[in-house]
Amino acid sequence: MHARMAALAVLIAAAAAARLLPHPPNLTPIAAMALFGGASFSDTRAAVAVPLAAMLLSDLFLGLHATIPFVYVSFLLITGIGVWLRRAADGTLLRTRRAVPAIAGAAAAGSVVFFLVTNFGAWATTALYPKTSAGLWAAYVAGVPFFRNTLLGDLAYCALLFGGFALMERAIPALRLQPVPVPGR
Repeated sequence: MHARMAALAVLIAAAAAARLLPHPPNLTPIAAMALFGGASFSDTRAAVAVPLAAMLLSDLFLGLHATIPFVYVSFLLITGIGVWLRRAADGTLLRTRRAVPAIAGAAAAGSVVFFLVTNFGAWATTALYPKTSAGLWAAYVAGVPFFRNTLLGDLAYCALLFGGFALMERAIPALRLQPVPVPGR
């Protein structure tokens, strides 16, 4: 399991480092890191801590802003979607949720979560919008042009992270998740 955790951490760190490269607005690996971490680490604490630490480190280089708490809340919610991808109701690994359509759907859901939470944050923490329902609506409308890049980035980075790690698991058996027996079965 140590080799798996190390490989996952390296992939997430590489994705976080990609945030430091020039890119179009919102075409970043933020949600993909959260989703991949939630879906790939067998320990939920690591699923939250490793991507969050990588995110924080890259944010220290990029700079902090008023909506950072909202970005991190969306990040945690998206990690929860990743944990859902990883677990069935009885706590066992559910392979069908790791299929391409499930991952793509989870990535799209993560994009929507990020859009809703961070645009709410822009409305709540900046003077750009009046603190009315019309102001909130204006904040969401202003965010629509950025949603396309958010969705494209989330889908592309999820393909890289999930696909890249699946290839690594095939090549290196020590990276494969070992089945965990369910107590009482």
